[in-house]
Amino acid sequence: MLVGYLLVMGYLALGLRILRRDTARPVPTGKRGWPGLIRQVVGTAVGGYVLLMSVVVGYYQGVARVGGHFLASAFTGCALLIGVTLAVLLTASWLAERWHARPSGRVSRRGGRG
Repeated sequence: MLVGYLLVMGYLALGLRILRRDTARPVPTGKRGWPGLIRQVVGTAVGGYVLLMSVVVGYYQGVARVGGHFLASAFTGCALLIGVTLAVLLTASWLAERWHARPSGRVSRRGGRG
């Protein structure tokens, strides 16, 4: 338990150090906007899927000794889940950007601005 705690705290400290170092650099303009968002989200999803599948295979092959159809189902089920969540996330991001981009100076029905 102590080793797990120290690993987690070490990774958090490393993440904070990386964040401090990255804030000093200017953000490149080529990674902004929708293409940058889509690239980051898809990269995160693929990396998360690979990590999840390595944990699933490692546990169910190495510890539980379950394989075959279960692992095939785990691969396809997790891929479907990530595909659905990516579609929902990108749709929600598009709607949020569209909502924020609408003009805010509209006149309300009561005659005031709002």
